Amino acid sequence: MTTTTPQPLAGLRVVEFAHMVMGPTCGMVLADMGAEVIKIEPIDGDRTRRLLGAGSGFFPMFNRNKKSIAIDLHSADGVEVARRLAASADVVAENFKPGTMGKYGLDWAALSQANPRLIYVSHKGFLPGPYDHRTALDEVVQMMGGLAYMTGRPGDPLRAGTSVNDIMGGLFGAIGALGALIQRGITGRGMEVQSALFENNVFLMGQHMLQYAMTGRHPAPMPARDNPWAVYDVFTVKDGEQIFLAAVSDAQWLAFCDALELPDLKAEPALATNNQRVQQRPALLKTLRERLAQRPADALAAAMEAAGLPFAPIRRPEDLLDDPHLAATGGLADVTLPDGDKAGQTVKTTLFPITMEGQRLGVRMHPPKLGEHTVQLLHAIGYADDEIERLRAASAIA
Repeated sequence: MTTTTPQPLAGLRVVEFAHMVMGPTCGMVLADMGAEVIKIEPIDGDRTRRLLGAGSGFFPMFNRNKKSIAIDLHSADGVEVARRLAASADVVAENFKPGTMGKYGLDWAALSQANPRLIYVSHKGFLPGPYDHRTALDEVVQMMGGLAYMTGRPGDPLRAGTSVNDIMGGLFGAIGALGALIQRGITGRGMEVQSALFENNVFLMGQHMLQYAMTGRHPAPMPARDNPWAVYDVFTVKDGEQIFLAAVSDAQWLAFCDALELPDLKAEPALATNNQRVQQRPALLKTLRERLAQRPADALAAAMEAAGLPFAPIRRPEDLLDDPHLAATGGLADVTLPDGDKAGQTVKTTLFPITMEGQRLGVRMHPPKLGEHTVQLLHAIGYADDEIERLRAASAIA
């Protein structure tokens, strides 16, 4: 599979010791931009290949454009293969517990001695400090880092509906790697980069922390927040459909009233300014809900769009597979599933949300089958066929 989209990282070799979401996201970003990313998996594979339910999309989403080699790091031969691969890398990325990579001589201290140009990206639960011994999950840091509090109703903390910190942690790891590559071009030396779930989450909370610093008031969870705009909500309309409608300025309020044929509200002096409308918000929303309840969502959307006003239909993730904007702009691409009951089937995946030279960064390689590139990669670092067979017979590779 090939692509003609820009590949600014072509020629860069990344060796990825990563599983689940955070580390693989970093590798995917670098791979999408053209790097050769070698995913080192255990003999039985990255466990996300076998996850069910909400985890079933992890592997095909975050492992496209990568090569797979299966190695037993519990064997001396397997460790030697991993070290030789790491020695050939520009970037090594990992997301295992602190101390894990050191057991195999695959940590920053060991690898940088052999290759001072190496960039080493560690993805952890916490940056070094009092918490770094704890086991972190996206859910854990959302709860302790304020995001679940801000997302849920008062007294009912709720995690965000996607792996926001895992994905963001991988993005920050990739950003750090890119910065380190630029620095290496100047100094000739690599560096260690660290990214962590908890610190990601705290970064997201920065606006609310500063809100408290500025106002002295505790930020309320989003469902109970003091809204700065009166019309900024979800409305249930005809046939139970839902749509988000907003008017965030006085000019937008006038256009809103015209677009939705609400002349009496437009003429009401008590609703003339945004702050007046905010003071009247409960009563105004009640009136709007009653007036809009029997209007079709499509008609409301058309009126809002024609007036240049903000609106959004309430969609489920699967609805995006048929989104006309994504279809027209190339925001989705085909990949072939490597595992599970649907192995071999072609499905749509989302692409990295940027363009380069006006093009989306495409899929050059489908998510790999376990060990799909083992022989190719071992040949490239000097292993002969008989050595590869010996390693396979000893179960050091698969």
